[in-house]
Amino acid sequence: MSEFSALLDLLRMLLVDPRTAVLFALLIAGALKDCLSMRIPNSLTYGGATFALIYSAIVPFSTHAGFWWAVGGLFAGLLLLLPLYMLRVMGAGDVKLMAMAGAFLGLSETPLAVLWVFTAGGLFAVVHVLVHRQLGRLAHTLREVAGQLTLSAAAGTRPASPTALKQSVGKLPYGMAIAAGTISYVVARQIGYA
Repeated sequence: MSEFSALLDLLRMLLVDPRTAVLFALLIAGALKDCLSMRIPNSLTYGGATFALIYSAIVPFSTHAGFWWAVGGLFAGLLLLLPLYMLRVMGAGDVKLMAMAGAFLGLSETPLAVLWVFTAGGLFAVVHVLVHRQLGRLAHTLREVAGQLTLSAAAGTRPASPTALKQSVGKLPYGMAIAAGTISYVVARQIGYA
């Protein structure tokens, strides 16, 4: 199948099955809200997840991809990003946005989408550091964190909250990475690259 016909199939799917179009719209809305206010509203994440769960129960993708498939994706998105929230690297809204996306993608697709999200997040972070000319500060922060983690591991203790993180190069609206990574994954999967 050529890329062009695969993209036509994606457009046809967006019209016939609104699930993917709704997912894209919610991800873009979440990214925009995150950029403007550094917050992703619960109404967006909870409402989107509820839509995905109900829609998957009524109109499953296939006989094995219904309600429980969507619940599995929701929990996969939540559990894969929850450790980053617990380490205070990511906000709760970001975790909920990925969980919502997982409800649309299902259990088997969500971990793959998360890999694309992490890749997009890494690219956004590199661009952010370069645009704000913070490469030296980033290197210093990474050395401090690595040193503290090494000492904690050698001593067999739990690492303290690194003071270097307070001097970080800034916060990123990670909703952008979640939107870009997830949408890129869905499109790449459709055209046969994922």
